[in-house]
Amino acid sequence: MGEEGLFAFLDQLGIAHSTKRHQPVFTVAESVALRDEIPGGHTKNLFVKDRKDRYFLLTVEEHAVVDLKTVHTLIGASGKVSFGKPEALMALLGVVPGSVTAFGVINDREKRVTLVLDADLMAEEIVNCHPLRNDATTSIASRDLIRFAEATGHAPLVLKVTA
Repeated sequence: MGEEGLFAFLDQLGIAHSTKRHQPVFTVAESVALRDEIPGGHTKNLFVKDRKDRYFLLTVEEHAVVDLKTVHTLIGASGKVSFGKPEALMALLGVVPGSVTAFGVINDREKRVTLVLDADLMAEEIVNCHPLRNDATTSIASRDLIRFAEATGHAPLVLKVTA
């Protein structure tokens, strides 16, 4: 599913959202200029897998630090995690590197990815995520991000996973 399908799904759920178009951004550093234009918490997403090929999407505040050597103990992974391959990212979440987003769980029809939302990020009233592409930012209420994930069949874990 692409951006239009995502927006239709949000509308169907009655979730208010707004989207701002911008130049494609691939890193947190590139997206810093948008902060003055788009209020709320901005995200960084880490697509990781454990040794049993269980996948996790960690969505945290853009400047947060995640210790990949220990995060497995917090999220219930089997052993240390490593970054998932781009092919798995596309197959499971329907996005390419640089466009990773919590909204990607809409494409995980087999429920293979565990969405982990950092508690500090979820303390923000508004959360900003790519709408399945990196040339726009979609803003929704943090509580609605949880509603969205649950409506896709993903019960997100809201945990403190950052240092």
